[in-house]
Amino acid sequence: MAQSFPVLLVRHAPVQLPDGVCYGRQDVALRPGWEGLASGLAVLAQGAVCRVLYSSPARRCREMAHKLAAATGMELKIDDRLAEIDFGHWEGMNWHDISRTQLDEWAADPAGFAPPGGESGMALSQRARAFWQDVKQAGVPACVLSHGGPLRVLSALAGGRQPELLAPSMPQGSARLFMVPQQHSISVTTLQAAE
Repeated sequence: MAQSFPVLLVRHAPVQLPDGVCYGRQDVALRPGWEGLASGLAVLAQGAVCRVLYSSPARRCREMAHKLAAATGMELKIDDRLAEIDFGHWEGMNWHDISRTQLDEWAADPAGFAPPGGESGMALSQRARAFWQDVKQAGVPACVLSHGGPLRVLSALAGGRQPELLAPSMPQGSARLFMVPQQHSISVTTLQAAE
């Protein structure tokens, strides 16, 4: 029977921004009281025997990650592939002020569309998938602290589903625990027929 290992996916705590503001790579602060949430997550991570903590480079994730690592003894690794999608010129704008035509284009093609100066859904998906392959290959109980976009992809992959880029995100401050089948390396030899 295949062995599995735990992966705890965590979205950062709520941020200090009004509702309706578009932000991805924009550096935003966590709302006061996030430390209590981090303490609760530390208990979850310890219960899942997580040994490594992967975090997005964004300040809102790094602050929580440092507190979690200190409380649990997990090895902390900052991974750029866990960054939120880059919304380009939309960053900091109210969603109501963004061109309706562009939002419709995005909804029609979430993988191919990129906001002006930003990143496409395909680029986000590719880096999240590459990260997931590395986690599966390592096979080490892990906690992953990231954002709505990357976690949407990672949650689907962890659950054995095809990611949907416009599916609902995990709520801020929430966590999901998955048991991931251990991936074993298979050596493949290619034989070439003699001519």
